[in-house]
Amino acid sequence: MKQHLRQIHPLAWTIIIGTMFGRLVTSMSIPFLSIYLTQVLGATPTQTGVTVAVSSLAGVMVSFYGGYISDRIGRKIVMMVSVFGWACVFFIFSAAEHLWVFFVANTLNGLCRAVFEPTSRALLSDITPPQNKLLVFNLRYAAINLGVVFGPIIGLQLGSAQSTFPFMISGMVYIVYGLVLFLQFQSHRGTLPKHVQVTAPRLRDALATTGRDRVFLPVLIGTTFCVLGYGHFGSTLAQYVAQNPLFEHGSQVYSYMLSLNALTVLVVQYPIVRVASKFPPVVPLILGNLLVATSLFLFGIAEGVMVLMISVILFTIGEVLMFTMMDMLIDRIAKPEWKGTYFGTIGFNNLGSVMAPIMGGLLLTQFGTGNGLFIFVPLALTTALGLPFLIIAHKRLVIREREIEV
Repeated sequence: MKQHLRQIHPLAWTIIIGTMFGRLVTSMSIPFLSIYLTQVLGATPTQTGVTVAVSSLAGVMVSFYGGYISDRIGRKIVMMVSVFGWACVFFIFSAAEHLWVFFVANTLNGLCRAVFEPTSRALLSDITPPQNKLLVFNLRYAAINLGVVFGPIIGLQLGSAQSTFPFMISGMVYIVYGLVLFLQFQSHRGTLPKHVQVTAPRLRDALATTGRDRVFLPVLIGTTFCVLGYGHFGSTLAQYVAQNPLFEHGSQVYSYMLSLNALTVLVVQYPIVRVASKFPPVVPLILGNLLVATSLFLFGIAEGVMVLMISVILFTIGEVLMFTMMDMLIDRIAKPEWKGTYFGTIGFNNLGSVMAPIMGGLLLTQFGTGNGLFIFVPLALTTALGLPFLIIAHKRLVIREREIEV
């Protein structure tokens, strides 16, 4: 293990550590946005759902272009522009006083995330030897959750459900992250791969290639439903727990749920990945989808904090199964010169994140927080719609790899 860690590129370490601090500060603020909008600004659950959803909608619209442009003009320029732009967005959040300003800020938040995330993941793939890629991708995922273990608790202490001050801290951290990235790019510019900057496909060719990929397409559709289920944790569930009379101090309970979610990832990630890596990469996604759908049902019948926390653990195991192998699956499907494009195109599964807060907001408005079954049973069933597509993708990938071996 130590030998593999020493082989990780310094720029990859910068992205991993920067991701940890980035998620620490964003988890202090963004997860509480829906609570702030409903309890402080007085927005309805539907208005809140739309405001939260616009981030993912903006991300879906540009996610493909983020990866594609980084293939065309290079990772450095795209990452520098997006990370400093992201910092500015958090400053807008911190100064916002009206719902429309939050709507605009969250739109820009989605744009920056959709450009920066696939580009940084493609860069990690570029600079990491094949034998270390699973390690690096999962170190990044662990870094995300290490930040989220402490972020919500810190955010609760800073009053994130009642204040926009934590967004100011997020902006400052992203400025520091951007400066460190710039210095690392300058220090290691001679060691970065250049082939992706000159062999990237034309946009029309890229769209045609990903659209014709008989494995990638059902993966994209299936993971859209996975992301739909996952998206309710940060939107529908936040409002449900914060406003439900069954749960005293709901905002505090929700912050503990966020921290338990991240802590569970850190505890179970390594053993789950170790076992899951022995199976075809679509199988963990199938099991993860089942667990997330089951946990959503349990959220709907929970009448006490203990059941909520058990449901969070099941949800988290499903999350780990779905997302830790996602990057490896895309890396396995894509040709080297198309990686940025594939990592960008998989961002279209964030349509699930667009639908989640809107669907949840409509159900909350219709049935209220006192009718958990009427809210979460439909959410669980729609999540499970991803299963047939993932099963198809699994069968097609097995056939493709057998043909390659022959």
